[in-house]
Amino acid sequence: MAWAIYISFAGALISALLPKAKPEVARWWALAVAVAGLAIGIAGFAAGMGQGRQVFVDVLWVPSMGIHFLLAADGISRVLVLLTGIAAVAGVLFSWNIELRTNQFFAFYLALIGGVYGVFLSGDLFLLFVFYEIAIVPKYFLISIWGSTRREYGAMKLALYSFVGSAMVLIGLLAAYTTAGSHSTALVDLAHAGLPVSFQMWCFPLVFVGFAILAGMWPFHTWAPTGHVAAPTAASMLLAGVVMKLGAYGCLRVGIGLFPHGLDPWGFSLIGIGSWRDVFAWLAVIGIVYGALVALAQTDFKFVIGYSSVSHMGFVLLGLMTLNQIGLDGAVLQMFSHGVIAGLLFAIVGRIVYDRTHTRQFAELGPMHLSRRLPFAAWAFVFAGVASMGLPGFSGFVAELQVLVGAWQANPWWAAVSGIGIIVGVAYIWRALQKAFFTDALPSPHELGSEQAHKFASITWPEIAGVALLGISTLVVGLYPRILLDSIEPAVKALLAGGAQ
Repeated sequence: MAWAIYISFAGALISALLPKAKPEVARWWALAVAVAGLAIGIAGFAAGMGQGRQVFVDVLWVPSMGIHFLLAADGISRVLVLLTGIAAVAGVLFSWNIELRTNQFFAFYLALIGGVYGVFLSGDLFLLFVFYEIAIVPKYFLISIWGSTRREYGAMKLALYSFVGSAMVLIGLLAAYTTAGSHSTALVDLAHAGLPVSFQMWCFPLVFVGFAILAGMWPFHTWAPTGHVAAPTAASMLLAGVVMKLGAYGCLRVGIGLFPHGLDPWGFSLIGIGSWRDVFAWLAVIGIVYGALVALAQTDFKFVIGYSSVSHMGFVLLGLMTLNQIGLDGAVLQMFSHGVIAGLLFAIVGRIVYDRTHTRQFAELGPMHLSRRLPFAAWAFVFAGVASMGLPGFSGFVAELQVLVGAWQANPWWAAVSGIGIIVGVAYIWRALQKAFFTDALPSPHELGSEQAHKFASITWPEIAGVALLGISTLVVGLYPRILLDSIEPAVKALLAGGAQ
Protein backbone atom coordinates (compact mmCIF):
# COMPACT_ATOMS: atom_id res chain seq x y z
CA MET A 1 0.00 0.00 0.00
CA ALA A 2 3.00 2.29 0.40
CA TRP A 3 3.07 2.70 -3.37
CA ALA A 4 -0.14 4.74 -3.17
CA ILE A 5 1.93 7.47 -1.48
CA TYR A 6 4.81 7.30 -3.94
CA ILE A 7 2.58 7.27 -7.01
CA SER A 8 0.52 10.23 -5.80
CA PHE A 9 3.54 12.45 -5.12
CA ALA A 10 5.25 11.41 -8.35
CA GLY A 11 2.00 12.06 -10.21
CA ALA A 12 1.80 15.53 -8.64
CA LEU A 13 5.34 16.37 -9.77
CA ILE A 14 4.74 15.18 -13.32
CA SER A 15 1.39 17.00 -13.47
CA ALA A 16 3.12 20.28 -12.57
CA LEU A 17 5.48 19.77 -15.51
CA LEU A 18 2.77 18.99 -18.06
CA PRO A 19 2.08 21.63 -20.75
CA LYS A 20 -0.44 24.26 -19.66
CA ALA A 21 -1.89 24.45 -23.15
CA LYS A 22 -3.17 20.85 -23.00
CA PRO A 23 -5.58 20.58 -20.08
CA GLU A 24 -6.97 17.27 -21.36
CA VAL A 25 -3.56 15.66 -20.82
CA ALA A 26 -3.51 16.81 -17.18
CA ARG A 27 -7.04 15.47 -16.64
CA TRP A 28 -6.30 12.02 -17.99
CA TRP A 29 -2.98 11.89 -16.15
CA ALA A 30 -4.63 12.79 -12.84
CA LEU A 31 -7.36 10.20 -13.43
CA ALA A 32 -4.75 7.53 -14.20
CA VAL A 33 -2.81 8.34 -11.01
CA ALA A 34 -5.98 8.38 -8.88
CA VAL A 35 -7.18 5.06 -10.33
CA ALA A 36 -3.75 3.53 -9.69
CA GLY A 37 -3.97 4.66 -6.06
CA LEU A 38 -7.46 3.19 -5.74
CA ALA A 39 -6.30 -0.09 -7.29
CA ILE A 40 -3.45 -0.28 -4.77
CA GLY A 41 -5.88 0.50 -1.96
CA ILE A 42 -8.28 -2.25 -3.08
CA ALA A 43 -5.47 -4.77 -3.48
CA GLY A 44 -4.02 -3.88 -0.07
CA PHE A 45 -7.44 -4.06 1.55
CA ALA A 46 -8.15 -7.48 0.03
CA ALA A 47 -4.69 -8.82 0.92
CA GLY A 48 -5.02 -7.56 4.50
CA MET A 49 -8.32 -9.28 5.25
CA GLY A 50 -7.80 -11.56 8.20
CA GLN A 51 -4.37 -10.08 8.78
CA GLY A 52 -3.24 -7.94 11.69
CA ARG A 53 -0.84 -5.04 11.48
CA GLN A 54 1.48 -5.21 8.47
CA VAL A 55 4.72 -3.23 8.12
CA PHE A 56 5.61 -2.21 4.58
CA VAL A 57 8.67 0.00 5.09
CA ASP A 58 10.87 0.53 8.14
CA VAL A 59 13.98 2.62 7.55
CA LEU A 60 15.84 4.62 10.17
CA TRP A 61 15.35 8.23 9.11
CA VAL A 62 16.84 10.42 11.86
CA PRO A 63 19.02 8.06 13.94
CA SER A 64 19.82 10.59 16.68
CA MET A 65 16.14 10.88 17.60
CA GLY A 66 14.99 7.39 16.72
CA ILE A 67 12.71 8.65 13.95
CA HIS A 68 11.81 5.97 11.41
CA PHE A 69 10.32 6.17 7.95
CA LEU A 70 7.81 3.56 9.04
CA LEU A 71 4.79 2.72 6.91
CA ALA A 72 2.33 0.18 8.28
CA ALA A 73 -1.38 -0.61 8.15
CA ASP A 74 -4.01 -2.35 10.23
CA GLY A 75 -7.71 -2.75 9.49
CA ILE A 76 -8.50 0.87 10.33
CA SER A 77 -5.78 2.21 8.04
CA ARG A 78 -6.81 -0.07 5.18
CA VAL A 79 -10.42 1.12 5.30
CA LEU A 80 -9.37 4.78 5.26
CA VAL A 81 -6.85 4.22 2.45
CA LEU A 82 -9.68 2.63 0.47
CA LEU A 83 -11.87 5.66 1.20
CA THR A 84 -9.08 7.99 0.04
CA GLY A 85 -8.75 6.13 -3.25
CA ILE A 86 -12.49 6.30 -3.92
CA ALA A 87 -12.62 10.02 -3.04
CA ALA A 88 -9.55 10.75 -5.18
CA VAL A 89 -11.02 9.17 -8.32
CA ALA A 90 -14.40 10.83 -7.80
CA GLY A 91 -12.75 14.21 -7.22
CA VAL A 92 -10.89 14.02 -10.53
CA LEU A 93 -14.08 13.09 -12.37
CA PHE A 94 -15.93 16.06 -10.89
CA SER A 95 -13.03 18.39 -11.77
CA TRP A 96 -13.13 17.52 -15.47
CA ASN A 97 -14.31 21.05 -16.29
CA ILE A 98 -11.32 22.84 -14.71
CA GLU A 99 -9.73 25.09 -17.33
CA LEU A 100 -7.64 27.52 -15.25
CA ARG A 101 -4.07 26.18 -14.89
CA THR A 102 -5.36 22.64 -15.07
CA ASN A 103 -1.98 20.99 -14.64
CA GLN A 104 -1.25 22.98 -11.47
CA PHE A 105 -4.69 22.23 -10.06
CA PHE A 106 -4.14 18.50 -10.35
CA ALA A 107 -0.57 18.82 -9.07
CA PHE A 108 -1.87 20.33 -5.82
CA TYR A 109 -4.73 17.84 -5.81
CA LEU A 110 -2.47 14.78 -6.09
CA ALA A 111 -0.03 16.20 -3.53
CA LEU A 112 -2.93 16.49 -1.08
CA ILE A 113 -3.95 12.91 -1.80
CA GLY A 114 -0.36 11.75 -1.23
CA GLY A 115 -0.28 13.50 2.13
CA VAL A 116 -3.56 11.86 3.17
CA TYR A 117 -2.31 8.40 2.20
CA GLY A 118 0.82 9.13 4.21
CA VAL A 119 -1.06 10.00 7.40
CA PHE A 120 -3.17 6.85 7.28
CA LEU A 121 -0.12 4.63 6.69
CA SER A 122 2.35 6.23 9.10
CA GLY A 123 3.58 4.00 11.90
CA ASP A 124 5.85 6.70 13.31
CA LEU A 125 4.41 9.69 15.16
CA PHE A 126 6.85 12.20 13.68
CA LEU A 127 6.29 10.87 10.16
CA LEU A 128 2.52 11.09 10.68
CA PHE A 129 2.92 14.73 11.70
CA VAL A 130 5.04 15.48 8.60
CA PHE A 131 2.43 14.04 6.24
CA TYR A 132 -0.30 15.82 8.21
CA GLU A 133 1.45 19.15 7.61
CA ILE A 134 2.11 18.38 3.94
CA ALA A 135 -1.64 18.06 3.37
CA ILE A 136 -2.30 21.60 4.66
CA VAL A 137 -0.39 23.46 1.94
CA PRO A 138 -2.24 22.07 -1.13
CA LYS A 139 -5.57 22.68 0.63
CA TYR A 140 -4.78 26.36 0.92
CA PHE A 141 -3.86 26.83 -2.75
CA LEU A 142 -6.74 24.74 -4.10
CA ILE A 143 -9.21 27.00 -2.30
CA SER A 144 -7.47 30.37 -2.72
CA ILE A 145 -6.83 29.97 -6.48
CA TRP A 146 -9.71 27.82 -7.75
CA GLY A 147 -12.36 28.56 -5.11
CA SER A 148 -15.45 30.77 -5.33
CA THR A 149 -17.28 32.58 -2.52
CA ARG A 150 -14.77 34.49 -0.31
CA ARG A 151 -12.08 32.05 -1.35
CA GLU A 152 -9.10 33.92 0.17
CA TYR A 153 -10.92 34.24 3.49
CA GLY A 154 -11.98 30.59 3.48
CA ALA A 155 -8.50 29.37 2.58
CA MET A 156 -6.76 31.50 5.21
CA LYS A 157 -9.26 30.55 7.93
CA LEU A 158 -8.76 26.87 7.17
CA ALA A 159 -4.97 27.24 7.16
CA LEU A 160 -4.91 29.17 10.44
CA TYR A 161 -7.16 26.70 12.23
CA SER A 162 -5.09 23.83 10.85
CA PHE A 163 -1.79 25.34 11.97
CA VAL A 164 -3.09 26.14 15.45
CA GLY A 165 -4.20 22.53 15.80
CA SER A 166 -0.88 21.33 14.42
CA ALA A 167 1.02 23.44 16.96
CA MET A 168 -0.95 21.82 19.78
CA VAL A 169 -0.21 18.37 18.37
CA LEU A 170 3.51 19.17 17.99
CA ILE A 171 3.75 20.27 21.62
CA GLY A 172 2.13 17.00 22.70
CA LEU A 173 4.39 15.00 20.37
CA LEU A 174 7.55 16.54 21.78
CA ALA A 175 6.31 16.19 25.36
CA ALA A 176 5.47 12.51 24.86
CA TYR A 177 8.83 11.79 23.22
CA THR A 178 10.74 13.53 26.00
CA THR A 179 8.70 11.96 28.80
CA ALA A 180 8.93 8.46 27.33
CA GLY A 181 12.72 8.63 27.13
CA SER A 182 12.58 5.73 24.72
CA HIS A 183 14.53 7.43 21.94
CA SER A 184 11.90 6.28 19.47
CA THR A 185 8.94 8.02 17.88
CA ALA A 186 7.31 4.81 16.63
CA LEU A 187 3.66 4.72 17.70
CA VAL A 188 3.96 1.20 19.11
CA ASP A 189 7.05 2.10 21.15
CA LEU A 190 5.45 5.24 22.58
CA ALA A 191 2.24 3.37 23.41
CA HIS A 192 4.19 0.90 25.52
CA ALA A 193 6.57 3.41 27.07
CA GLY A 194 4.56 3.65 30.29
CA LEU A 195 3.77 7.36 30.14
CA PRO A 196 2.77 8.60 33.63
CA VAL A 197 -0.95 8.97 34.26
CA SER A 198 -0.50 12.56 35.42
CA PHE A 199 1.26 13.37 32.15
CA GLN A 200 -1.46 11.72 30.07
CA MET A 201 -4.12 13.70 31.92
CA TRP A 202 -2.87 17.03 30.54
CA CYS A 203 -1.32 15.88 27.27
CA PHE A 204 -4.39 13.97 26.06
CA PRO A 205 -6.73 17.00 25.82
CA LEU A 206 -3.98 19.05 24.15
CA VAL A 207 -3.39 16.48 21.41
CA PHE A 208 -7.05 15.48 21.08
CA VAL A 209 -8.23 19.07 20.57
CA GLY A 210 -5.35 19.69 18.16
CA PHE A 211 -6.59 16.91 15.92
CA ALA A 212 -10.30 17.45 16.62
CA ILE A 213 -10.10 20.99 15.21
CA LEU A 214 -9.59 19.45 11.76
CA ALA A 215 -12.36 16.94 12.49
CA GLY A 216 -14.81 19.85 12.87
CA MET A 217 -15.49 19.47 16.60
CA TRP A 218 -17.76 22.14 18.08
CA PRO A 219 -16.90 24.95 18.92
CA PHE A 220 -13.79 24.78 16.69
CA HIS A 221 -15.87 23.90 13.65
CA THR A 222 -16.34 27.31 12.04
CA TRP A 223 -13.60 26.80 9.44
CA ALA A 224 -15.51 23.84 7.98
CA PRO A 225 -18.67 25.41 6.44
CA THR A 226 -16.66 28.45 5.28
CA GLY A 227 -13.97 26.27 3.75
CA HIS A 228 -16.45 23.90 2.10
CA VAL A 229 -18.37 26.75 0.49
CA ALA A 230 -15.24 28.57 -0.71
CA ALA A 231 -13.56 25.46 -2.12
CA PRO A 232 -13.92 24.15 -5.67
CA THR A 233 -15.99 21.00 -5.93
CA ALA A 234 -13.13 18.51 -5.75
CA ALA A 235 -11.59 20.31 -2.78
CA SER A 236 -14.96 20.35 -0.99
CA MET A 237 -15.24 16.63 -1.60
CA LEU A 238 -11.76 16.02 -0.23
CA LEU A 239 -12.25 18.34 2.76
CA ALA A 240 -15.41 16.54 3.82
CA GLY A 241 -14.44 13.14 2.46
CA VAL A 242 -10.90 12.61 3.73
CA VAL A 243 -9.27 15.72 5.24
CA MET A 244 -11.71 15.90 8.18
CA LYS A 245 -10.96 12.20 8.66
CA LEU A 246 -7.30 13.05 9.21
CA GLY A 247 -8.34 14.86 12.38
CA ALA A 248 -10.59 12.03 13.55
CA TYR A 249 -7.90 9.46 12.75
CA GLY A 250 -5.37 11.46 14.78
CA CYS A 251 -7.82 11.59 17.70
CA LEU A 252 -8.12 7.81 17.59
CA ARG A 253 -4.62 6.67 16.68
CA VAL A 254 -2.62 9.25 18.64
CA GLY A 255 -4.96 10.73 21.25
CA ILE A 256 -6.66 7.55 22.48
CA GLY A 257 -3.89 5.18 21.38
CA LEU A 258 -1.02 6.92 23.17
CA PHE A 259 -2.82 8.52 26.12
CA PRO A 260 -5.57 6.10 27.18
CA HIS A 261 -5.35 7.17 30.83
CA GLY A 262 -6.08 10.74 29.81
CA LEU A 263 -9.71 9.61 29.65
CA ASP A 264 -9.74 8.36 33.25
CA PRO A 265 -12.00 10.10 35.83
CA TRP A 266 -10.58 13.23 37.42
CA GLY A 267 -11.70 12.25 40.89
CA PHE A 268 -14.34 14.95 41.10
CA SER A 269 -17.46 15.87 39.15
CA LEU A 270 -18.89 19.18 37.98
CA ILE A 271 -22.53 19.20 36.72
CA GLY A 272 -22.16 15.52 35.96
CA ILE A 273 -18.89 15.88 34.04
CA GLY A 274 -16.02 14.08 35.66
CA SER A 275 -13.47 13.31 32.93
CA TRP A 276 -12.15 14.47 29.57
CA ARG A 277 -14.23 11.67 28.10
CA ASP A 278 -17.39 13.38 29.33
CA VAL A 279 -16.22 16.77 28.07
CA PHE A 280 -15.49 15.64 24.54
CA ALA A 281 -18.54 13.38 24.34
CA TRP A 282 -20.83 16.30 25.18
CA LEU A 283 -19.00 18.56 22.71
CA ALA A 284 -19.61 15.89 20.06
CA VAL A 285 -23.30 15.70 20.99
CA ILE A 286 -23.60 19.49 20.82
CA GLY A 287 -21.94 19.41 17.41
CA ILE A 288 -24.43 16.84 16.16
CA VAL A 289 -27.46 18.87 17.20
CA TYR A 290 -26.01 22.32 16.49
CA GLY A 291 -24.81 21.39 12.99
CA ALA A 292 -28.20 19.94 12.11
CA LEU A 293 -30.15 22.95 13.44
CA VAL A 294 -27.95 25.47 11.62
CA ALA A 295 -28.20 23.43 8.41
CA LEU A 296 -31.98 23.59 8.73
CA ALA A 297 -31.89 27.41 8.73
CA GLN A 298 -29.61 27.91 5.71
CA THR A 299 -30.68 29.55 2.46
CA ASP A 300 -27.47 28.63 0.60
CA PHE A 301 -27.52 25.05 -0.73
CA LYS A 302 -23.81 24.43 -0.13
CA PHE A 303 -23.94 25.77 3.43
CA VAL A 304 -26.58 23.13 4.19
CA ILE A 305 -24.14 20.39 3.21
CA GLY A 306 -21.29 22.18 5.01
CA TYR A 307 -23.11 22.25 8.34
CA SER A 308 -24.40 18.73 7.83
CA SER A 309 -20.76 17.61 7.72
CA VAL A 310 -20.21 19.16 11.14
CA SER A 311 -23.21 17.23 12.43
CA HIS A 312 -22.18 13.90 10.93
CA MET A 313 -18.57 14.24 12.08
CA GLY A 314 -20.00 14.66 15.56
CA PHE A 315 -21.05 11.00 15.36
CA VAL A 316 -17.45 10.03 14.66
CA LEU A 317 -16.18 11.91 17.72
CA LEU A 318 -19.01 10.56 19.88
CA GLY A 319 -18.18 7.03 18.77
CA LEU A 320 -14.57 7.55 19.80
CA MET A 321 -15.62 8.69 23.28
CA THR A 322 -17.73 5.59 23.92
CA LEU A 323 -14.48 3.63 24.41
CA ASN A 324 -16.30 0.38 23.69
CA GLN A 325 -16.01 -2.01 20.78
CA ILE A 326 -19.30 -1.26 19.03
CA GLY A 327 -18.99 2.51 19.40
CA LEU A 328 -15.44 2.63 18.04
CA ASP A 329 -16.37 0.27 15.19
CA GLY A 330 -19.20 2.66 14.34
CA ALA A 331 -16.89 5.68 14.49
CA VAL A 332 -14.48 4.19 11.93
CA LEU A 333 -17.34 3.00 9.74
CA GLN A 334 -18.86 6.50 9.96
CA MET A 335 -15.56 7.96 8.73
CA PHE A 336 -15.92 5.88 5.57
CA SER A 337 -19.65 6.43 5.23
CA HIS A 338 -19.54 10.19 5.67
CA GLY A 339 -16.60 10.36 3.28
CA VAL A 340 -18.52 8.91 0.35
CA ILE A 341 -21.93 10.43 1.15
CA ALA A 342 -20.66 13.96 1.83
CA GLY A 343 -18.49 13.74 -1.27
CA LEU A 344 -21.55 12.83 -3.33
CA LEU A 345 -23.64 15.67 -1.85
CA PHE A 346 -20.93 18.27 -2.50
CA ALA A 347 -20.46 16.97 -6.04
CA ILE A 348 -24.16 17.31 -6.85
CA VAL A 349 -24.49 20.77 -5.32
CA GLY A 350 -21.15 22.23 -6.40
CA ARG A 351 -20.55 20.66 -9.80
CA ILE A 352 -23.81 19.46 -11.30
CA VAL A 353 -26.10 22.22 -9.98
CA TYR A 354 -23.99 25.33 -9.28
CA ASP A 355 -21.83 25.15 -12.41
CA ARG A 356 -24.99 25.17 -14.52
CA THR A 357 -27.25 27.54 -12.58
CA HIS A 358 -24.52 29.85 -11.16
CA THR A 359 -26.44 30.16 -7.92
CA ARG A 360 -26.79 28.24 -4.66
CA GLN A 361 -29.67 30.27 -3.22
CA PHE A 362 -32.86 28.30 -2.70
CA ALA A 363 -34.95 31.35 -3.60
CA GLU A 364 -33.36 31.39 -7.05
CA LEU A 365 -33.12 27.63 -7.58
CA GLY A 366 -36.77 26.95 -6.78
CA PRO A 367 -38.34 28.73 -9.77
CA MET A 368 -35.91 26.96 -12.13
CA HIS A 369 -37.78 23.66 -11.57
CA LEU A 370 -34.60 21.59 -11.63
CA SER A 371 -36.46 18.32 -11.17
CA ARG A 372 -37.69 18.79 -14.73
CA ARG A 373 -34.68 20.54 -16.26
CA LEU A 374 -31.96 18.56 -14.43
CA PRO A 375 -33.66 15.28 -13.50
CA PHE A 376 -30.35 13.45 -13.06
CA ALA A 377 -29.26 15.97 -10.42
CA ALA A 378 -32.63 15.80 -8.66
CA TRP A 379 -32.72 12.04 -8.36
CA ALA A 380 -29.03 11.79 -7.52
CA PHE A 381 -29.69 14.17 -4.62
CA VAL A 382 -32.69 12.08 -3.54
CA PHE A 383 -30.37 9.06 -3.42
CA ALA A 384 -27.59 10.92 -1.58
CA GLY A 385 -30.09 12.62 0.72
CA VAL A 386 -31.72 9.44 1.97
CA ALA A 387 -28.24 7.95 2.43
CA SER A 388 -27.28 10.99 4.52
CA MET A 389 -30.44 10.62 6.62
CA GLY A 390 -29.38 7.08 7.54
CA LEU A 391 -32.01 5.10 5.66
CA PRO A 392 -31.52 1.33 6.14
CA GLY A 393 -29.62 -0.12 3.21
CA PHE A 394 -27.04 2.67 3.16
CA SER A 395 -23.73 2.87 5.00
CA GLY A 396 -24.84 5.77 7.21
CA PHE A 397 -27.52 3.64 8.88
CA VAL A 398 -25.12 0.93 10.04
CA ALA A 399 -22.46 3.41 11.15
CA GLU A 400 -24.72 5.75 13.13
CA LEU A 401 -26.66 2.85 14.65
CA GLN A 402 -23.43 1.38 16.04
CA VAL A 403 -22.35 4.75 17.40
CA LEU A 404 -25.72 5.23 19.12
CA VAL A 405 -25.69 1.74 20.62
CA GLY A 406 -22.16 2.32 21.89
CA ALA A 407 -23.16 5.71 23.26
CA TRP A 408 -26.19 4.20 25.02
CA GLN A 409 -23.94 1.65 26.69
CA ALA A 410 -21.60 4.42 27.84
CA ASN A 411 -24.18 7.06 28.80
CA PRO A 412 -27.83 6.87 27.65
CA TRP A 413 -28.11 10.67 27.69
CA TRP A 414 -25.50 10.95 24.93
CA ALA A 415 -27.58 8.73 22.67
CA ALA A 416 -30.89 10.38 23.58
CA VAL A 417 -29.74 13.93 22.82
CA SER A 418 -27.91 12.83 19.66
CA GLY A 419 -31.19 11.44 18.39
CA ILE A 420 -32.45 15.01 18.06
CA GLY A 421 -29.73 15.60 15.48
CA ILE A 422 -30.91 12.63 13.45
CA ILE A 423 -34.50 13.90 13.43
CA VAL A 424 -33.42 17.40 12.40
CA GLY A 425 -31.18 15.80 9.77
CA VAL A 426 -34.23 14.34 8.07
CA ALA A 427 -35.82 17.79 8.12
CA TYR A 428 -32.96 19.74 6.56
CA ILE A 429 -32.41 17.17 3.81
CA TRP A 430 -36.08 17.14 2.81
CA ARG A 431 -36.23 20.93 3.06
CA ALA A 432 -33.21 21.29 0.76
CA LEU A 433 -34.63 18.72 -1.64
CA GLN A 434 -37.98 20.47 -1.83
CA LYS A 435 -36.62 24.01 -2.14
CA ALA A 436 -33.91 23.21 -4.70
CA PHE A 437 -35.61 20.63 -6.91
CA PHE A 438 -39.30 20.06 -6.23
CA THR A 439 -40.70 23.43 -5.24
CA ASP A 440 -44.11 24.48 -6.52
CA ALA A 441 -42.95 28.11 -6.87
CA LEU A 442 -43.99 29.61 -10.17
CA PRO A 443 -41.41 31.49 -12.25
CA SER A 444 -42.04 35.08 -13.18
CA PRO A 445 -42.82 35.87 -16.84
CA HIS A 446 -39.21 36.99 -17.27
CA GLU A 447 -37.88 33.80 -15.68
CA LEU A 448 -40.30 31.70 -17.72
CA GLY A 449 -39.01 33.20 -20.95
CA SER A 450 -35.44 32.72 -19.83
CA GLU A 451 -36.15 29.10 -18.91
CA GLN A 452 -37.55 28.39 -22.35
CA ALA A 453 -34.66 30.12 -24.08
CA HIS A 454 -31.84 28.66 -22.02
CA LYS A 455 -31.11 25.00 -21.62
CA PHE A 456 -28.62 23.70 -19.12
CA ALA A 457 -25.61 21.78 -20.36
CA SER A 458 -26.11 18.04 -20.58
CA ILE A 459 -24.85 15.77 -17.85
CA THR A 460 -21.36 14.53 -18.78
CA TRP A 461 -19.89 11.05 -18.52
CA PRO A 462 -17.41 12.02 -15.75
CA GLU A 463 -20.34 13.25 -13.66
CA ILE A 464 -22.31 10.04 -14.20
CA ALA A 465 -19.23 7.94 -13.42
CA GLY A 466 -18.48 9.93 -10.25
CA VAL A 467 -22.05 9.66 -8.95
CA ALA A 468 -22.06 5.93 -9.69
CA LEU A 469 -18.74 5.33 -7.90
CA LEU A 470 -19.78 7.12 -4.71
CA GLY A 471 -23.36 5.86 -4.79
CA ILE A 472 -22.36 2.22 -5.24
CA SER A 473 -19.80 2.55 -2.43
CA THR A 474 -22.35 3.65 0.18
CA LEU A 475 -24.88 1.10 -1.05
CA VAL A 476 -22.47 -1.86 -0.96
CA VAL A 477 -21.32 -1.07 2.58
CA GLY A 478 -24.91 -0.46 3.69
CA LEU A 479 -26.12 -3.80 2.34
CA TYR A 480 -23.07 -5.77 3.43
CA PRO A 481 -21.25 -3.87 6.23
CA ARG A 482 -19.15 -6.91 7.12
CA ILE A 483 -16.98 -6.11 4.10
CA LEU A 484 -15.45 -3.32 6.20
CA LEU A 485 -16.28 -4.42 9.74
CA ASP A 486 -14.29 -7.65 9.38
CA SER A 487 -11.20 -5.44 9.03
CA ILE A 488 -12.22 -2.73 11.50
CA GLU A 489 -13.20 -4.92 14.46
CA PRO A 490 -9.86 -6.73 15.06
CA ALA A 491 -7.94 -3.44 14.74
CA VAL A 492 -10.23 -1.67 17.22
CA LYS A 493 -10.00 -4.61 19.64
CA ALA A 494 -6.20 -4.52 19.47
CA LEU A 495 -6.16 -0.74 20.02
CA LEU A 496 -8.44 -0.99 23.04
CA ALA A 497 -6.34 -3.80 24.49
CA GLY A 498 -2.89 -2.39 24.01
CA GLY A 499 -2.83 1.20 22.84
CA ALA A 500 -1.52 2.32 19.44
CA GLN A 501 -0.79 -0.41 16.93
